[in-house]
Amino acid sequence: MESDFFSLHDLKDSIDEPDYEQAGLIIEAVRAFERSTYQCVYIIDYFKKGFMYVSGNIARLCGSDADEIKELGYRFYIDCMSHEERKMLAEIHDSGIQLFDTLPVGERKDYVLSYDLHISNGRHKRLVNHKLTPLVLTKDGRIWLAVCTISLADGNEPGNIVMKKSGAKVLYQYSLDDHKWEVRDEIALTGFEREVLSLSTQGCTMNDIADSLCKSIDTVKACKRSIFQKMGVKNIAEAVAYAQNHQLI
Repeated sequence: MESDFFSLHDLKDSIDEPDYEQAGLIIEAVRAFERSTYQCVYIIDYFKKGFMYVSGNIARLCGSDADEIKELGYRFYIDCMSHEERKMLAEIHDSGIQLFDTLPVGERKDYVLSYDLHISNGRHKRLVNHKLTPLVLTKDGRIWLAVCTISLADGNEPGNIVMKKSGAKVLYQYSLDDHKWEVRDEIALTGFEREVLSLSTQGCTMNDIADSLCKSIDTVKACKRSIFQKMGVKNIAEAVAYAQNHQLI
């Protein structure tokens, strides 16, 4: 049910109509972000318990009309996901809100909740990454509006639930087995590893990277193996996607 996604975040009467008069400026800012980055974006309204805005780009990933998704709200996920992953999404949402409410109020808008889930569009099933971050808080520090971006996931399985603050050395990782958040060290890349990843995003081959960085092929290969091990991925495409999704480059 749609109510499952808002059961722990009832804002009651804390938002007034004049507050919504400013929402148009927020939507225009998000539209500008969408145009400049080609991101798939939507805005969650926790007071009205639905979606305030859905970008047209979402049709590329989800195959549904933006106005239709906006009208459906969280019903969209109920209709296009398996029962198991709908339960997972509700748990991710509730656990994320609970953790968010424990964070210092002044830092709450600095955190991003990231997770991977499948979205089914008829015959097609895609694993996508969601990133959700607070956009506007209420006077008591709770989320009123949040912006969510959707992109192709870098892994192969749903989950990978992380809440992190940009630039922090630690992050929160959620265990679906233990149903709790655990503090983990953020992946630390060396300068050389970042350079190899950055050049890989430009389509450079192993030889190109070795020549550009004045290193041997074997050194570049060893660097890539180190990156794969740190990230738990199998190839450079997955590593690049992981680094971009986790803001490591």
